[in-house]
Amino acid sequence: MTRKFLKRSFDISITVILIIIFLPLWIIISLLIKIDSPGSVFFLQKRVGLDSQYFNIIKFRSMREGTIDLPAEELKDRKKKVTKIGKFLRRFSIDEFPQLFNILKGDMSFVGPRPSHLGQVEQIRLRKEIGTDKVRPGLTGLAQVNGRDDITIPEKAEFDRIYVFEYKTFMDFKIFLKTIKVVLTFKGGN
Repeated sequence: MTRKFLKRSFDISITVILIIIFLPLWIIISLLIKIDSPGSVFFLQKRVGLDSQYFNIIKFRSMREGTIDLPAEELKDRKKKVTKIGKFLRRFSIDEFPQLFNILKGDMSFVGPRPSHLGQVEQIRLRKEIGTDKVRPGLTGLAQVNGRDDITIPEKAEFDRIYVFEYKTFMDFKIFLKTIKVVLTFKGGN
């Protein structure tokens, strides 16, 4: 069996299990989002994925309805745009949980380069140039566990290159475990 087939099988199996486990929590989160501020529960955002194709990433809405869609690092007064429940969701990366549906659909994988926002032109260019856009983007990745938002685009591109072209056995599992640690210690988050 190929790595690609095993990875996809793992993604589907774990995703179905996690969706079933987290469904009651998601219902509570949805209610809290609706109580906290007017607007939809989910936020859809165009991202660049496999083979530089666009897809809609699904997140729990953590910002006020009508906030302009820019990469996080470019949004002025970002902290003022985040809702009360949104602060909690973002702090623990819970706003990312609905991306399990992106994984199930095949837009994403558990581990891989994070999908680029359309405004991250340099990152998109580097991924095409290096060839890291030839794998499914991930819910987490090597760049996320090595600095996340605290590292530069070229540094992220280098971590993506290492992941795609220097893959080692159990690398996904190690990244997944390290992701839990990063989330719980709030390293490099937004």
